Amino acid sequence: MSKSGEIVLHGRPIGLNHPPFVMAEIGINHEGDLNKAKRMVDDAKSAGCECVKFQCHVIEDEMIPNDVIPGNASESIWDIMSRCALSESEDIQLRDYVAEKGMIYLSTPFSRAAADRLESMGVAGYKIGSGECNNYPLVRHIASFGKPVILSTGMNDIESVLPAVEIFREHNVPYALLHCTSMYPTPYNRVRLGGLADLQTAFPDAVLGLSDHSLGNYTCFASIALNARILEKHFTSDKTWPGPDVSISIDPRELKDLIIGAKAIFDALGGGKSILSEEKPTIDFAYACVVSIADIKEGEEITMKNIWVKRPGTGNIKAIDFEKLLGKTATRNIPLNTQLDWKDVQ
Repeated sequence: MSKSGEIVLHGRPIGLNHPPFVMAEIGINHEGDLNKAKRMVDDAKSAGCECVKFQCHVIEDEMIPNDVIPGNASESIWDIMSRCALSESEDIQLRDYVAEKGMIYLSTPFSRAAADRLESMGVAGYKIGSGECNNYPLVRHIASFGKPVILSTGMNDIESVLPAVEIFREHNVPYALLHCTSMYPTPYNRVRLGGLADLQTAFPDAVLGLSDHSLGNYTCFASIALNARILEKHFTSDKTWPGPDVSISIDPRELKDLIIGAKAIFDALGGGKSILSEEKPTIDFAYACVVSIADIKEGEEITMKNIWVKRPGTGNIKAIDFEKLLGKTATRNIPLNTQLDWKDVQ
């Protein structure tokens, strides 16, 4: 069991104190073609990605025949899934292929049979999609496996997320919640990154993340500063390929940029407004110190006519103490352009 606010997948800890975990959502962008799926795994690996995620569809257990057309498609969901669903053998091949690459394999089950298939494959954890967030019977079935769960929360509010979280807590399952807007693509003014704060307040034991359907990486980068530590984006090797999710997918170049940028932003977080020891070399030339702007004789009064502040910052009296010297007298003859020392004045 992982500690509160952290999940572990194949030894990789994910949580607030760890670098963002980027999931390349291949999903059904392979259109049922195993070779295309492997190509995307290869390209995600080359981009430096730790995890690729697929979807597990057992059509007859998932839905009844229907002619409902998703908003980002031109054919029925039944036809899409019938064409794109992989067989159990193909899912196993992909799992093994991903493992050979040293990556983490995840998949989203869309039915009880799909969850059972993945469990028989020995997956390290589960990703539950937004459409199943309030499918509490399926959530309970997945939680019964006792493995970490990453739950997307699009099309749901705090009230409807709560029962799923209570199921995870009941089964002592480490969990993550991904803020999500189920629009394809999501306009930037509908991403609502403030939802991350709402999730954190309501579920302080959750790992937070963003499942993002907006274009590009901007919102993912912003979410890191708001404590998101899982970043999920649809991914394709080639944006000219067909597929309902390709138009909102990032390509290998963008995936690499997301991974590098996410790590850089994480490294930049935290700290406070203090002076670092590493800033000393810059202090030496950038600070100003008190210097003589005229020859000063011993016993002469120190005034603004004979001292001022100039670089470098290597003197003993910095600009901050300039006014403390005014009105005092010189204890020695001080030549022009000399950095003053405290022993130079009474």
